Amino acid sequence: MPTPSMEDYIEQIYLLIESKGYARVSDIADALEVHPSSVTKMVQKLDKDGYLNYEKYRGLILTPQGKKIGKRLVYRHDLLEEFLELIGVNAENIYEDVEGIEHHLSWNSIDRIGDLVQYFDLNPNRKKELKFLIKAADEEGE
Repeated sequence: MPTPSMEDYIEQIYLLIESKGYARVSDIADALEVHPSSVTKMVQKLDKDGYLNYEKYRGLILTPQGKKIGKRLVYRHDLLEEFLELIGVNAENIYEDVEGIEHHLSWNSIDRIGDLVQYFDLNPNRKKELKFLIKAADEEGE
């Protein structure tokens, strides 16, 4: 199982490949705000652990295992953003909050959050009721 740091790299590599068709060390470094040398070390570790194939100066590709994990990590991130928006977290806080909690939840918790988000998506009237209750609670707290 990858560490939280490895997950961040796999997720970012997956996103870059999905959007650009490739992921370079410099792109990963920019996206994660780390030094290229740190990326190179992590990419070598991810290669050794079977999450990607890396050839110096040639680039990298995710293995099937790396793609599967990358897709699941992006799902987790997007789901948590959707959940925090659903429960009324201020938009300017959502990204940082997700970054702070995503590695600390079990996949069982993620699945249950997914069930809850899906419930509200399938029941728009319940979603409206929830938003009304959140707004009322916010006004009461002011």
